[in-house]
Parts: sequence; structure tokens; C-alpha cells
Amino acid sequence: MSSVPPDLLGVARETPLRGLIRDSLTEWTKCALSPVDQEPAAHHHALIRELQEISTGANARLIVLMPPGSAKSTYASILFPAWWFTQHPRSSVIGVSHTASLGEHFGRQVRNLIADRRLRLGYELVQDSRAAGYWRTTSGGEYFVCGVRGPITGRRADLALIDDPIKSQAEVTNARLREKLWSWLQSELLTRLKPRGRVVLVMTRWHEDDIGGRLQALDRAEWRILRLAGFAESDDPVGRCLGAPIWPEWEDVSGLLGKRASVGERVWYSMYQQSPETIEGGLFRCDRIDTLSDGPEIGNGRVVRAWDLASTAATSGTDPDWTVGLKLLAVNTGRYVVLDIVRLRGSPHEVTATVVSTAQRDGRSVSIGLPEDPGQAGKAQVAYFSRLLAGYYVTSSRETGSKMTRAMPVASQVEARSFAIVQSRWNHAFLDELGDFPDGRKDDQVDALSRAFSMLTQSGAPTRRLKTTHLAR
Repeated sequence: MSSVPPDLLGVARETPLRGLIRDSLTEWTKCALSPVDQEPAAHHHALIRELQEISTGANARLIVLMPPGSAKSTYASILFPAWWFTQHPRSSVIGVSHTASLGEHFGRQVRNLIADRRLRLGYELVQDSRAAGYWRTTSGGEYFVCGVRGPITGRRADLALIDDPIKSQAEVTNARLREKLWSWLQSELLTRLKPRGRVVLVMTRWHEDDIGGRLQALDRAEWRILRLAGFAESDDPVGRCLGAPIWPEWEDVSGLLGKRASVGERVWYSMYQQSPETIEGGLFRCDRIDTLSDGPEIGNGRVVRAWDLASTAATSGTDPDWTVGLKLLAVNTGRYVVLDIVRLRGSPHEVTATVVSTAQRDGRSVSIGLPEDPGQAGKAQVAYFSRLLAGYYVTSSRETGSKMTRAMPVASQVEARSFAIVQSRWNHAFLDELGDFPDGRKDDQVDALSRAFSMLTQSGAPTRRLKTTHLAR
């Protein structure tokens, strides 16, 4: 029977594997994740390579931008610091999150991982320092946690891990709080680094002026950036095909599309595509809308005119809604073109006269779409217009869902560069309203656009068909 103590026997048997683990962060992650039957995915391997360069000193500043649910914290804030101490046994690490409690959550998981894998790692925790927010290793390492803007006076770090520094949308949209976070990073955290100290920032984007955005804008040469979108874009860092999901083994395209529909375009582009500036604060990417000259280049196809009705004339000191009639063409090639917009603030009589005169100018080949308000009054209004528009193809439908939900299908066509407008004097007001949606003062043109697009693409949807004849007058 061997006289070697059990602990030393374990260490002796683990030496070859421990040596491999010490040389490779990849092998360490495989070892640490083996009990839960997980393997690093392609985007994890990209992150591992960047973290290993932080460890070797090939790079000193790293920004990791990935969507929620991509396991970026698992690799950067749990697996990496445990391995870091095998490479830098006598170093100090500061873990920072938006609150101390979240930092302690990460610190607790690193601590427990070290306790479970101490033989593989070749070090363990000092017995009298095992608090989640502060612990030391037997090799001379030290790990300390604090919240954003928390006290770190007297602390020095060889490595600062900043993970999830933004708590909420409400916080990041407050310019004063954004400035406080930036000031804390610049004047307090970064000044706590030791010579040759390194920083890793792990986050999802929330706002064009968030801490990740500022660092990218100001220090592009100093900061290495690993940005991975939920759906791959051109020049994807891991070589995915355009539109491929970030982690198909975990969540496929349909799952991500469900999230996109649930959270809305603004949150989607910010937190999942890591590009809050893409939508310029709104749903529609107006920079992707082509302007065409009226002529053969437009093409042929089906045409509809959709209305969003109001009936209050503008007077001094008031700002009523607009009545809008938007004429939309679905070109046979798959493109959609806004051909014309009629827009007025008028009395009920003026609105009625405009709807009728516009129909006469468009001709009977252009379908007309009207909103039907709930209740008897809405039905009566539609019946009234149907008598006035005898001989025209008229449909009506009730609006369901939020304005944002109704606008999303046409916004996706804008995103795909499948949307255009005919050059005209109404262009500026239309593009301004699209660019400001959903936070602008008015959305009447957006509502008319959503209705027109629905008429062209959802012909099977429940609508009230009001094809009338002259005898109906």
C-alpha cells in the first residue's frame, strides 16, 4: 500500500493533465465544464483566444460585446479568473459589476470552482479567507469584488474584470448616470491598476453612449474589441454565414426571432446585435431607404392607398393629429415603394372630400384601406365612406396590437433595403416621422404605412371587404 498521503497522491496523478490545463485556457474550460457535459462553442473559442492574450500580455485591454445568454460571463468572469491564478499566482484581481451583490455572485462561483478543482489547478483557497467578495489563494493570489462606483481605495489590481456594469435601461438613458459611470472608470478604477495591469470589459450594449460605446469611440487603438451579434453580420469574427445565430447548439434562428419579436427592434439592435446606434434611436433605418425618380425605374405591381383618419382642424395653439393617405406599391421584384402621401389637418367635411377626390385621382385599380374604430360609430363611419366610394375596392379592419408591433414588418423591409420612396415634397416630413418613431410627437404616417403594407402582404387576414357599385349610393 502506498505511503503517499491521499492529497499528494492525487496531485501526482493529475500532474500531466494539470500541466496541460496550465498551458491552455481551452483545456481548462473543457475540464471545468465536463461535469455538465458542455463544450466551448465557436464564439466561446474566440473569447478564449482573446482572454489568453490578456493573460500572456499580448493585449492589455479587451472589450467583449455579446448578447444575453451567450455564456460570456461564464467564460470571462468565472472560468478565466480561476485559470488566471495558475499563470499569475501572486497577482490581484478586482471583479466589478453593476452592484456588489452581482460581483459577489461571480466571486462565489469562482471560489467554489477553485475548491472543486484545486488538484487540477495546483492551488487552493486560504482557509480563513473564503468570503464571496474577498478571498486569497495559497499561492499568494487575491480576489476582491466591488460594485460600480463602489470604494476601491487602497486596492491595486493586476487584472480588472468589469462584467455587466449597467443595471437597467432606465440607468443608461440617464445622461448624468452615464457620466458618473464614465468618471468612475477613468478616475478610480483604471488608476488602481498596477504597472502592466490588464482590463477586461464584458457587457451587452444598451445605448450609443454607454461605456462600451465611449471606449470604442475614444480608444480604438488601445482597446481590442470582440463584438459578436446575435445574428451574424458581414465580417463576423468567427466566420459565421450572414444571419447565422451566435450559438445554434443552444438557441436556433426561430428562438432568436421569437426574442426579437418580444423585445422590439430597439432592444434587439442594442442588446442582441450590439449596435444601438444602428436604429438611430428608433425603429426605422432611414439611411437604407432609397429615393427614386418617378419613372420606369420604379417597376410595376399592385398598388393600395391606406388611410389614417383624423377630423380636427389646426387652430392657434393646438397640435392635432393628421389625416394621412399613403399610396404604396408592391413591385413584382419584391421591393415596396411609397408613391404618394396626402396629408391634412381638416374638418370632417374636408377629410371626407379629400378621401373621395384622392380616390378619383388614383383610379379604380387602387385598393383603399380604412381603419374601423371599435363600436357602432366605427361601423357607421366605414359604411358612410363605402357609399361615397361606390365602385372602388374598399377594405376596413380594426387595429390590433401596439403601433410598434404593427410597424415592425415594414421596418424589416427597410432594414433589408427593400423599401423606397418616390422623390417628392412630402419626403422630408415622412422620413422625419419614421426616424423619430416610436418616440416622436406624431405617428400618423407610420400608421398609414403599416396599414398599407398589411393590405399588400396579408390579403388572407380578416378584413371587411366593401366592394360596392353605383347602385349603393
